[in-house]
Amino acid sequence: MFSSTNKASVSGGEKSPSLGGLDVRPGGLLVQQRNSDMRSSSVSVSNIRVRVKYGSSYHDIYISSQASFGELKKKLAEPTGVHHLDQKLIFNNKERDSKAFLDVMRVKDGSKMVLLEDVASKERRYLEMCRISAVEKATNSLAKINFEVDKLEGEVTTIENKATRGGKVAEKDVVNLSEILMSKLILLDGIVADGELKQQRGKQVRRVQKYIETLDLLRLQSSKTSIIADKTRIQQQMNSISHMPKPMQKIMQVPQMPKKPLEQSESLVVSTKWETFE
Repeated sequence: MFSSTNKASVSGGEKSPSLGGLDVRPGGLLVQQRNSDMRSSSVSVSNIRVRVKYGSSYHDIYISSQASFGELKKKLAEPTGVHHLDQKLIFNNKERDSKAFLDVMRVKDGSKMVLLEDVASKERRYLEMCRISAVEKATNSLAKINFEVDKLEGEVTTIENKATRGGKVAEKDVVNLSEILMSKLILLDGIVADGELKQQRGKQVRRVQKYIETLDLLRLQSSKTSIIADKTRIQQQMNSISHMPKPMQKIMQVPQMPKKPLEQSESLVVSTKWETFE
């Protein structure tokens, strides 16, 4: 099959495992080299038929004699319904690595194998899929909340600027906006995240809390302004009545505002204690 020169090279003391485009495998087996330079070689690669038993069924797979066991597993995935990463191929009573080549392991046309399902591998792959799905869900939820809070930030800024310029801020608008922001905190609390996603969630929580505190201060300032305006209006009415004749004063007398509610309103202090989100 080979020239005498080539035979001498194989049996001699040369260190090179390569011989005319062939690899020398353990036991002296010669196989074709697997590299891009050999694609144009005139040496033809034949297909072989491998019979694989899975359960009570047999599957005949036609594949290149130089293919790997991993490639064979991929071909078996569709007929057996077993994912290629969850397969164990037993040949000559030994499990074969996916990276091993058929010809190197002396798989020939008509060779028989047994396919087993690797339950442990299947469980690991399922857990990994669940982890990836959870990360994607958390990422999408954070992105959605971030987008919604961006819009709410504009509303908070508008109300804050209006109050700074001395404009009247409707308490109803402040309360409604605070409730919406609180609902975002609840959604953030329900997101399970680790690592970088956990840090992003914490950043969003602090951001929303800051906006709620701003609205609480605006509502307090608005309440104080309203009380001062009521006091001023009553004082003006009393001054006006004091200049009237006494009979008219009794008729136009303005009832005194209860002191207790005013004292309670004046002593109102905002104390927001936030829950710490880990």
